[in-house]
Amino acid sequence: MGDMTSQKAIREPFFTADSGFYKTLFQMLLVVALQNLVAYSVNMADNIMLGTYSQASLSAAATVNQVFFMVQQFALSIGNALVALGAQYWGQGRVGPVRTLTGIALKLGAAISAAVIAVCILFPEPLLYLFTDSAEIVAEGAQYLSLIQWTFALFILTNVLMAALRSVGIVNISFYISVVSLVVNVGINYTLIFGRFGFPELGILGAAVGTLTARVLELLIVLLYVLNYDKKLRLFSGGEAWRRDKGLRRDFARVYLPIMISQVLWGISVPMQTAILGHLSDDAIAANSIATTFYQYLKVIVIAMSSVSAVMIGNAIGRGDRKRVRSDARTMAVIDVLIGAVLGAALFLLRRPLVSLYTLTLPASDMAVNLIAVMSVVMVGMSYQMPVSFGIIQGGGDTGFTMKMNLISTWCIVMPLSFLAAFWWRWPVEAVVLVIQSDQIFKGLPTFLRFRKYQWMKKLTQDTCKEKAAQ
Repeated sequence: MGDMTSQKAIREPFFTADSGFYKTLFQMLLVVALQNLVAYSVNMADNIMLGTYSQASLSAAATVNQVFFMVQQFALSIGNALVALGAQYWGQGRVGPVRTLTGIALKLGAAISAAVIAVCILFPEPLLYLFTDSAEIVAEGAQYLSLIQWTFALFILTNVLMAALRSVGIVNISFYISVVSLVVNVGINYTLIFGRFGFPELGILGAAVGTLTARVLELLIVLLYVLNYDKKLRLFSGGEAWRRDKGLRRDFARVYLPIMISQVLWGISVPMQTAILGHLSDDAIAANSIATTFYQYLKVIVIAMSSVSAVMIGNAIGRGDRKRVRSDARTMAVIDVLIGAVLGAALFLLRRPLVSLYTLTLPASDMAVNLIAVMSVVMVGMSYQMPVSFGIIQGGGDTGFTMKMNLISTWCIVMPLSFLAAFWWRWPVEAVVLVIQSDQIFKGLPTFLRFRKYQWMKKLTQDTCKEKAAQ
């Protein structure tokens, strides 16, 4: 028995020993993290410049960004479903299904975009009043939304295409797209928010023009790359992207629905949590906006780890190497914890210099410093549970676990406690934020227990597929 145990330990080490794994992991992580950091900087530019311009404009943009946050959840759910399926097919060396799945995802993204834009056009002010009771903020926010709403479709379609490329290991283009987007957005923001170089001073509307222009460029660049430079996916080769395939459509729906429900259930709670703070005070809105901005800025590194984990685990499952999947997953889980510790420490140590970038009232400034301290603790827990649950477990084919966990943790625990803390117990804003973010810490336990069972390794691909031979 002892010999068998010893042999198993040799066959399946706790950490992956293959140097090629680490090279691929960190190369992809670096590129995707940089892309995410630069992409998030597009919103960050709006946030910092509007914060310098006026607190009312900052709060209005933060309110509208709650709507954009929901759009992000739909974009992420479509992209994550595409990666979960596409990465396994790519691991098997079958490109045809990846193209067809991308076409399915693009059609779904277009339909969701149209629905969201219609709501924004028909009910702009009622939509914003969900997040604040300030008429001044709603008036400013309505101007911002009138242009920003058009970026929603551009963002979803761009992210679907980048998810398709990511599923076959193409990540560099995303970084270049984000750099161009950032430069254009910052330049237009500076020019139009403050009225530089002879242009009119448009304030929050100028920020919207910058973001819209950046999103248009993002989509144009990724389309240009897909059509003229991509040699791996060749998305539109042979018309497979638009081929009707009931089997793949059914597979995509089966994978997508749990992911979408999970993302949307969690996503709906975030604007509601922001609304809780918004109904406490204007200072709470501004302070939370700043704290959340820098938290999200570092969170994109964790999101990158989730994305890379999903691709690598999906490819490995597609190849059928289950022992290697386990050791790869354990290695990435430990790396996640180390990354979280570094990010949490950085956020805590930089909290005062970061807040000093903004022009705020003294109470709002002090509150922002305290909220960033709270978020630095939350960062550590989130850095483990998100890459493991969304990257490894969900990317490995188990899409139902995250849906159930988010349903229970968010709607049965966090939301009720958040309302009680804010409006019944009337706790300080810092304590309310800690309650609101507490799930990022306690979800680590069920995530760990599910991870250790390895029941999340599921084959999602069809054994046979009516695909045309790769052109």
